[in-house]
Amino acid sequence: MAVWDDVVGQERLHTQLSAAARDADARVTAEARGERAPDASKMTHAWLFTGPPGSGRSTAARAFAAALQCTGPDRALGGEPGCGFCDGCHTSLVGTHADVEVVRTDLLSIGVKDTRELVRRAQLSPAGGRWQVIILEDADRLTEGAGNVLLKAVEEPAARTVWLLCAPSIEDVLPTIRSRCRHLTLRTPPVSAVADVLVRRDGIEPDVAMSAARATQGHIGRARRLATDERARARRATVLKLPLRVEDIGGCLKAAQELIDAAAEDAKQVADEVDVKETEDMRAALGASAGGRMPRGTAGVMKELEDRQKRRKTRTQRDTLDLALTDLTGFYRDVLALQMGSEVALANVDVRDSLDRIARSSTAEGTLRRIEAVFACRQALDSNVAPLLAVEAMAVALRAG
Repeated sequence: MAVWDDVVGQERLHTQLSAAARDADARVTAEARGERAPDASKMTHAWLFTGPPGSGRSTAARAFAAALQCTGPDRALGGEPGCGFCDGCHTSLVGTHADVEVVRTDLLSIGVKDTRELVRRAQLSPAGGRWQVIILEDADRLTEGAGNVLLKAVEEPAARTVWLLCAPSIEDVLPTIRSRCRHLTLRTPPVSAVADVLVRRDGIEPDVAMSAARATQGHIGRARRLATDERARARRATVLKLPLRVEDIGGCLKAAQELIDAAAEDAKQVADEVDVKETEDMRAALGASAGGRMPRGTAGVMKELEDRQKRRKTRTQRDTLDLALTDLTGFYRDVLALQMGSEVALANVDVRDSLDRIARSSTAEGTLRRIEAVFACRQALDSNVAPLLAVEAMAVALRAG
C-alpha cells in the first residue's frame, strides 16, 4: 500500500507533494555522492496544509513525511517516493521514525515552552541522514507568543529540516508564518471516496460505511467513529431530535442542558480512560512509595499534571459540543434544501420524517436564521462564553426561527 492511499480525494495535492518528494530525494542523493543538488526544485522547507475539518490535513502531512523518508527500491529507479513498505515509510506512518516528530495537543492552545522545545529539535541533524520532519497538527492553536518563537525557526531553517503545519484555514496562522510557507489547500473528500476508505481500510460493511460518510458529509475521522462507535451514534441521534423539542421555553432549556450534560459525560469518559493511568504512570516515575506517599519536591509536577488534565477536559467538552453543533447545522441545511425543492445529497436521510416536518412548518428564511443561530453559538463558545448560556441562547433562537 502506497503512503498516499489514505489521502482521499486530493489528486492535485498528491501530484504536488509527489513532485516535491522526488526533488527532495534527488537532493539527498546528490549530496550523498558529493555532487551539487539540482538548482530547480519543487521542494521547500515549510508547508502549510489547510482545509475543512475531516479533509485529511494531518493524513496528507504524514504521507508526505513518509515519502520524504522513503528508501524503497522503486525510488532509486526513478519511481515515486512513498512505497509504503520500506522501513522509512512504515515507521513514519506508525509514528516511530526517529526523524519524524508529530505534534498535536489535547489542550486549548500550544504555548511558548513547548514551541521552544520544537525549535530546539528542529536545529538537529536527521539521525537517518535524510530529513528532520516536524508535523504540527494544530498550528491554529499556537498562542501569539508561541507563533513568534516558531517564526524564527521557519525564517532560518536548518538545512535538512522540514516544517509541515496544519490548520483549518490560512487565516488561522500568523501572517508572518504563513508568508514563509508553501500553501496547500485540501477539499472535503467525496462521500463515495470516504465510504470506500472505510470499507477498504477498516473493514466496515459498505452500507454502514456509506451511511456514516453521508451523515458526516465526507469527514473521514467522524465517519469512522460514527460507523464503529455506538455512543457516537446515540449522541448524534439525540442532537437530531433537538429541532423537534424547542417548541416552548421549557423544552429549549431542557434540550440545552442535555447537550451540555452529554459533552460533560464525554469529557468524563476521556478522564476515566486516560487520566487515571496517566496519574499512576507519573506517580510511579516520580518514585511514589507503596503507601502512596510522594517523595518531597514532586508536588509541583503532580499539580502541573492535574492542571493539564483539567484543560484537556475543557477541550474535550468543547469539541463534543462543536460536533453536536456541526450535526445540527447539517440538519437545518437539509431542511433548507427541501424547502428550496432540492433533495440532492441529503446528509440526514435517516431522520427524513423530522426533516419533512420542520420543512413544512417553517420557511426558508426562518431556516437561515436558525443556521445563523447555530453559528452564533459556535462563535460564543470560541469567545469563552459559558457553554450552558451559549447553548440556551441558541435553543431559544431556534424556537423563534
